[in-house]
Amino acid sequence: MRRRVVIAGLASLLVAPKLSSAQQASGKIPRVGILAPAESDKTTFFDAFRSGLRELGYVEGRSIILEFRLAHFDWPLLPKLGQELVNLPVDVIVTSSGPAARIAMEATREIPIVTIGVDPALFGLVGSLARPRANVTGFTLMTPELTAKRLEVLRTALPDISALAVLLNPANPASKAYLQMTEEAARSLGLPIITRVEAESVEALLALRPPAFIDANAVVVMQDGMFWNHRRDVLALVNSARLPAIYAEREFADDGGLIAYGANISDNFRRAASYVDRILKGAKPGDLPIQEPVRFDFVVNLKTARELGLTIPPAILARADEVIE
Repeated sequence: MRRRVVIAGLASLLVAPKLSSAQQASGKIPRVGILAPAESDKTTFFDAFRSGLRELGYVEGRSIILEFRLAHFDWPLLPKLGQELVNLPVDVIVTSSGPAARIAMEATREIPIVTIGVDPALFGLVGSLARPRANVTGFTLMTPELTAKRLEVLRTALPDISALAVLLNPANPASKAYLQMTEEAARSLGLPIITRVEAESVEALLALRPPAFIDANAVVVMQDGMFWNHRRDVLALVNSARLPAIYAEREFADDGGLIAYGANISDNFRRAASYVDRILKGAKPGDLPIQEPVRFDFVVNLKTARELGLTIPPAILARADEVIE
């Protein structure tokens, strides 16, 4: 057993990443700050980021230190947490949402920021995707394009729907932009949004009941970290209303949602590790173009469709990346 430990230790040294000359001279272990509204650092997204770092040879706690500052969805807390990372200081800040990226940028124009979330241009963070400005770069989820595509998928799968309900979190600073995109896409398809169902906290989400969706015959669940963390509560609410719904993240369909269509967020987190690596080795964030997703998820849960008494057209099933029986 000891021999295996020694061999494992030697192997980690052999694959340790090459740091910049300044870091090598100082002997300093780079610190990466993660600023997010999330509740925990033990999620599939953060695990994917850690995995990306390991693929590049980093060993957490030995050749890189991760400083998590999580707001537990108390959005007003983010500026304080962002300032804590600046004061440490960290060498790079990674953010998991547009609002968190804006807060990080307001806190520092010097520390590089890698954002993973909606199109950074929506929040005025970059000059363009090809040539980001200042100290921000990152990975977009193509939110405007995929919002429209998501509604097209819902309409094609269920051509008889005529009125939508939208479930959103008004405490999320991005919700206004998300709602506007959804309304524009719905208008283009002739699908009126007749009601907005709001939940600004876990307590408010748990207090909702199926009558909140009255007169709607389909639901669009907006992207939101709190909803993702408490997706089983979201699914229990929507499915108990016996309404078809579409979600942005595949985990909803995995856990019982009808349809999920969107970028693979875990893959974006994994890829973000490469930008952190390049920045630690001397690259300037403004020279690193904003990357679009390369992996997308289109998942249909046929089990849920049967429970709701729905028939999904064969054309949709043929297009889906995965069909859950």
